[in-house]
Amino acid sequence: MRKELKDTVVVELGKKFQEYAHFYLVDVHGLNAAETSDLRRKCFKNDIKMVVVKNTLLHKAFEASEIDFEPLYEALKGSTALMFTNAANVPAKLLKEYKDKKKEIPALKAAYAEEGMFVGADKLDELCAIKSKNELIADVIALLQSPIKNVVSGLNAGGKVHGLLDAVAERNK
Repeated sequence: MRKELKDTVVVELGKKFQEYAHFYLVDVHGLNAAETSDLRRKCFKNDIKMVVVKNTLLHKAFEASEIDFEPLYEALKGSTALMFTNAANVPAKLLKEYKDKKKEIPALKAAYAEEGMFVGADKLDELCAIKSKNELIADVIALLQSPIKNVVSGLNAGGKVHGLLDAVAERNK
């Protein structure tokens, strides 16, 4: 590969680091063409941008970045695919699907999610537990609606204020 092309790849990776909030380093060394196509298809459906890169170019892109990615350097061995996403837990759930099917590849090497570094395949469950922005908003709305639903159901139970008080008393027992 010519030096100009290498420089272009490093610059493009730098742009991806700025464009996407999260990325995963994934081991894909044993996938055949059909399995790779299947993985790419699933990534596309889940709004994940998957790119296979040379480790040396990725290392240079890390060094050129404003963020210190040094903890991720040890994961730059073997065949590496980058999964870029704006939802921190989506690639983790995709990789967990493969793990649940007893497939060893693709496997998590490392990840940068929610401004934290996760190194090692054992961090997959932690990454799956991260809630996306939409999931957090849904949780907050559910918590806000809960007291209102209790009042409405209490009023419907007795139709009067004493019915509401009885319903609240029952809940506190």
